[in-house]
Amino acid sequence: MVRARPATQRLVSPYVLLTLTPLFWAVNWILGRALHQDIPPMAMTFFRWFFAVVILAPFALPHVLRQRTLIRRNWRRLLLLGVVGIGSHNALAYLGLNYTTATNGVILNSFIPVMIIAIAWIFLRQRLTRLQVAGVAISLAGVLTILSGGSLAALAAFRLNGGDLLVILSMAMWSTYTILLRWRPAGLHMLSFLFTIAVIGDAFMLPFWLGEQALGYRMTWSWQAFAALASVALFSSVLAYIFWNRGVEEVGPQVAGLFVHLMPVFGVLLAWLFLGERLALFHVAGIGLILAGIGITSRRGRGAVPAGTD
Repeated sequence: MVRARPATQRLVSPYVLLTLTPLFWAVNWILGRALHQDIPPMAMTFFRWFFAVVILAPFALPHVLRQRTLIRRNWRRLLLLGVVGIGSHNALAYLGLNYTTATNGVILNSFIPVMIIAIAWIFLRQRLTRLQVAGVAISLAGVLTILSGGSLAALAAFRLNGGDLLVILSMAMWSTYTILLRWRPAGLHMLSFLFTIAVIGDAFMLPFWLGEQALGYRMTWSWQAFAALASVALFSSVLAYIFWNRGVEEVGPQVAGLFVHLMPVFGVLLAWLFLGERLALFHVAGIGLILAGIGITSRRGRGAVPAGTD
């Protein structure tokens, strides 16, 4: 049974939180371009979450100390969520982007909603209504419209490579994490939860980062790299994960997953605003389809994940 939320926790709509999350992730993609040559994938993952832990610590530690018994009692669940949702998911994504294009990566990200629905159906026997499935299809059509440039030939030319397979595995990890959020211990404060799984995920990544260094792949430190990592840690890690976890808890994984389709929308707009890339008619058409699909599915579905908070 889903616990009733205090009024203060209902002030912000979960749909607002789920909209801000892909915006923060899109910023991560923009910053990732600049970091690609200077920061190897394991270092990127490790330091992103190291900075996130540092940012979280002053706010989360009082809750962690108060709830340490609850955390110890549920350490297996938290270990799984930290390894899957923090460590392996991020590392595989950054590693895959070393061998594939950003366009391919965004296309594959857009299949997360389908993965979430499939996993939920296979293991949890959860289903969307026909109208909600139609919303997913409309939204996915919008994604493909943007990423293909409105050209069927460009879409037909899409090919998978080794990097794509790594990104697909990363997306599967994220979809699994989203489903497993129903295992978040009841009564565990959101900051306690995020801090704990962030520490677990970053500890999991430590030997991979050390191994990367031993192989000669070292990051180049600069003020730009430091500022970019700090921004990714705050927005794409801390705030995005808090907003995503809350959104999934409120509306369920299938509906929340659909908001991942906003990533190419924000990516196109950010590239237009900050990188001088053109905004074409097919972009506008794709954004319209995505928003229509999200509107249909969000209005018709609500499947809350049973997890309470303080």
